[in-house]
Amino acid sequence: MVLKRPLFWIFVYAALIFMFFFNLIPFFWMTSSSLKTDYEVIDYPPTILPQTVTFGAYTRMWTQEQFFQYFLNSVTVSSTTAFFSSFVGVFAAYGFSRFFFRGRTTLMTIFLASQMIPGVLLVGPYFKMLSYVALYNTLAGLILSQTTITLPFSIWMLKGYVDTVPLAIDQAAMVDGASRLRICLTIILPNILPGMVATIIFAFLLSWGDLLWALCLISDQAKQTMTLGITQLVGQFRVQWSEIMAATVIVTLVPATLYLLLQRYLIKGFTEGAVKR
Repeated sequence: MVLKRPLFWIFVYAALIFMFFFNLIPFFWMTSSSLKTDYEVIDYPPTILPQTVTFGAYTRMWTQEQFFQYFLNSVTVSSTTAFFSSFVGVFAAYGFSRFFFRGRTTLMTIFLASQMIPGVLLVGPYFKMLSYVALYNTLAGLILSQTTITLPFSIWMLKGYVDTVPLAIDQAAMVDGASRLRICLTIILPNILPGMVATIIFAFLLSWGDLLWALCLISDQAKQTMTLGITQLVGQFRVQWSEIMAATVIVTLVPATLYLLLQRYLIKGFTEGAVKR
């Protein structure tokens, strides 16, 4: 038994090191390729590090390819989607946690089952509905569609956090004359703040990396998001690899920076949501 424990930890650390490099190498290659010239990035055999470091791909991306507008569109859509899915989700989660009504369990099951439906099957109906209400090819329509996708899971996540807040706190606040709305905003919300952060990050990342919905619901180039704008760099006769890599680096850095800034709240939210008091 004494001999097996060192072997076990050696295996664990070896697996962690392998996973570290497995996830780091694509990002390293992407960053390296974004700093290469147009000729070097397609040269064979490929070079690991750029022989001539250049930021030309980043400059062309922002000045010629309208990526600044794509970036603003992505930030607007992702931030608004995260806000609405979390804001509406916290009230719905409070209702499911504190009120017991007929069909409560069935409705929660439907919310969970809706996450199992592939998004490609929903694009057609959403396209028809948004076209009917004149929201096709608008950022508002894209935000609405992505909010309906992220909202059910947000409700499920936030309900678990609301359940951790003792019901006695609500009862004590109602004795003092507080309304349900005030209890939710001033008592429940501060206590589940890590859970709110986790939900906001989930919704933001899901919307930030979306391509299918933006491709099917946006046709105007000025309203395209970053992920959709990157696909425009793949032409019929030429693929602009340097610009693609530079744009992908920026698309990757935004959620990575968000995660690093909110890492403490995110980890705390995941751990607290798993424990029911």
